[in-house]
Amino acid sequence: MKIHNFSAGPSILPQEVFDEASVAVKDLNGSGLSILEISHRSKAFVDILDEAVSLVGELLKIGSEHKVLFLSGGASTQFAMVPLNFLNEGASASYVDTGTWSAKAIKEARAFGNINLLASSKEDQYRHIPKGYDIPSGDAYLHITTNNTVYGTQFREIPSSPIPIVADMSSDIFSRPVDINKYGLIYAGAQKNMGPAGTTLVVVREDMVGKAERHVPSMWNYKTHIAKNSSFNTPPVFPIYVSMLNLRWVRKNGGIEAMEKRSMERAKLIYDEVDRNPLFTGTTQKEDRSRMNATFLLADGYRNLEEEFLKQCKEAGISGIKGHRSVGGFRASMYNALKLESVQLLVDVMRDLERRKG
Repeated sequence: MKIHNFSAGPSILPQEVFDEASVAVKDLNGSGLSILEISHRSKAFVDILDEAVSLVGELLKIGSEHKVLFLSGGASTQFAMVPLNFLNEGASASYVDTGTWSAKAIKEARAFGNINLLASSKEDQYRHIPKGYDIPSGDAYLHITTNNTVYGTQFREIPSSPIPIVADMSSDIFSRPVDINKYGLIYAGAQKNMGPAGTTLVVVREDMVGKAERHVPSMWNYKTHIAKNSSFNTPPVFPIYVSMLNLRWVRKNGGIEAMEKRSMERAKLIYDEVDRNPLFTGTTQKEDRSRMNATFLLADGYRNLEEEFLKQCKEAGISGIKGHRSVGGFRASMYNALKLESVQLLVDVMRDLERRKG
């Protein structure tokens, strides 16, 4: 049975990426060596890393002012690495709280300096993206999380900011165009739209680096990784390789603009059904709905059907549809490689439940 993977991450990747990567695990390009055993100093891997960096630059239209890094530690390491490098003692940084991951970033940042919490949707159970707040022009940076996997919200418009924006784009990177000139730094864990877990993409404006007044350990210093081209220590070779393959696939299939069109089609299909079907209800304000993670519930009077619905999904080959453990309900994560037919199958299951129980 074909499995339709709606997991929030690690998530679906294109089949051709799996196929090519599986060959390379045994033999990379006829070298007689596995991608898992080649030296990170070898020409074979340096070429892979260079191509991955080049593809990021091409797809995101990155100029010479920003540097592309592939690091370890996940987005969670960036929660602390950002303020460690950019927030000097006595200075302030601005944060917007839109969910679980932004709250974690705020918690880490408070260990390094003063944090201005400009806005939060916590009291609304993170059902919307805050708007209309003032951004202090004297702060070091503004931190936002562009897409919120747990609660299913997404920034439709990036704030106009007098200070550099730092953005956690872990779950919507490469799904829509990015005006890189708005950002001092963006970071993204690979395991959504880019590749397997194990590497983290960082794109940083070079003139922001090296200004920390505190001691920054080498491994936590962006300057270190820029100087060593992401190879200060042994980088995550296999995740970078698979990310490179996936970025090739994105380019071959129309680039970021095509990925955005596909994401809009998937989102429209599932949200139209959530809004139409009396058995289901959305969990977020419509104008802030995520195109990556559609969250929804069974409506009042039908909550007893949850196990039955999940059973139907499993029988149809639908995986990963259960909502995050902290909020319950359902979540359809629809990253770049998910085909529209998978979303249509989920909609068909929702309609079948309506026919039988509505």
